[in-house]
Amino acid sequence: MAGGGAKGGSEITLEHTPTWIVASVCSVIVVISLLFERLLHHLGKRLSKSHRKPLYEALLKVKEELMLLGFISLMLNVFQGATQKICVRESVMHHLLPCPRPPPRAPKKAAHYGAAAFTGVLGSARRLLAGGGASSDYCLKKGKVPILSTETIHQLHIFIFALAVTHVVLSAVTLILGVTQTRKWKHWEEKIQQNDDNGPQMIKHVQEFKFIQSHFKGHGKRWGIFGWLRAFFKQFYGSVTEEDYTTLRLGFVMKHCRGHPKFNFYDYMNRALEGDFKKVVGISWYLWALLMIFLLLNVHGWYVYIWISVVPFIVLLMVGSKMEHIITELALEVAQKHTAIEGDLVVSPSDEHFWFGRPKLVLLLIHIVLFQNAFEIAFFFWLLVIYGFKSCIMGKPAYVIARLVISVISQLLCGYSTLPLYAIISQMGSSFKKAMFDENISEGLANWAQNARQRKRMPTTNLGDSSPDGEGIQMVNARRVSAMEQGTARLIK
Repeated sequence: MAGGGAKGGSEITLEHTPTWIVASVCSVIVVISLLFERLLHHLGKRLSKSHRKPLYEALLKVKEELMLLGFISLMLNVFQGATQKICVRESVMHHLLPCPRPPPRAPKKAAHYGAAAFTGVLGSARRLLAGGGASSDYCLKKGKVPILSTETIHQLHIFIFALAVTHVVLSAVTLILGVTQTRKWKHWEEKIQQNDDNGPQMIKHVQEFKFIQSHFKGHGKRWGIFGWLRAFFKQFYGSVTEEDYTTLRLGFVMKHCRGHPKFNFYDYMNRALEGDFKKVVGISWYLWALLMIFLLLNVHGWYVYIWISVVPFIVLLMVGSKMEHIITELALEVAQKHTAIEGDLVVSPSDEHFWFGRPKLVLLLIHIVLFQNAFEIAFFFWLLVIYGFKSCIMGKPAYVIARLVISVISQLLCGYSTLPLYAIISQMGSSFKKAMFDENISEGLANWAQNARQRKRMPTTNLGDSSPDGEGIQMVNARRVSAMEQGTARLIK
């Protein structure tokens, strides 16, 4: 140990620590851990009882992330001694530094050789002494320096934990902001449900629809440029209007639920959004790879972090503009194909409106942007607590403030505009999601589909043997049921 026990030192080992202190500290840690575990348990039971299966699965994803963090902590602690015995030449520590190396000092004795080298990496020789001990002496005897100190490993452990917690919290905040923003759509859905669908069908020119008037005003080919500009600015205000919601809802119903005009599109959209949140809340392998790249590029004088903040913000603006422009494309298609429409305006959902024909790509980009925001905020507070605001590793104050402002704007824009836009525009693809049905209906349809496949293999000639008088009726009913079941089987396949 660095302190050499109770005699020499700056550190006191467990051998010389009072038992009441050890028991008290462990008790506090165990109680806090149990309270947190019980909180997650009761939250999971509440979500399960309310049939919020996607959110319950998102909670399980959070538990998996916490378990991964616990495993990382265990690995860091177990291999701490082995890591400190990995020795490298002093010259290796002079490259790709987050802070400039201080001018070398004349060593007073050979034992200070490793301390001078580590000062350039961690900022002071004091941190080397705090994390050195026998492992540092092991490398010093070889004329080398340890690759990491105990304090550095501990700080990395805190950073990884702070990053994961910040990512989960900000993802939840984004979902709450998005759901809050979409609550006004519930009033539009109730208004549609209350309307009389049996009214007279009128023939209107496309110019009479507000949806066409607001998105396509007859500018011809010039509308392509104006459409993108309008889509860019519209994501900052009133991203989805009542006419947009009504028209997109009708297009979805006519595409996927033609026989069910009273379909509750708002509830379906919220369930689908909860299902997508399950994917966004996790930290995938490619996000961990991005984290390694971010840490690698934190080199003094490169100023890469300001670009790491700006690029995801630009991507978020592109995603919002693209989804707004999809609404414009739907209006343009109707205006070009029809001069008059009988009844309500119906758009045609299709995957072709999305980048590379993949609606899920939008969710992937949102996932990366949210993770980058979590990285920025976690990295800032981690450095602020450990090194202070004016430390060299923090960077220039102007750049730090700019990065924080960009992160806050990105978080608000994603919650209030981009996420609600994605919630409705993602339904304009060629297929629907399983979140369309709740758990009971999905289970019933699955059983129905299984019965359909079994019935298809059964001979139909024996269906009317028991009653000659009702043979024709039974055969017709059986064929109708079989046809309905086969259709449902194709639907959920």
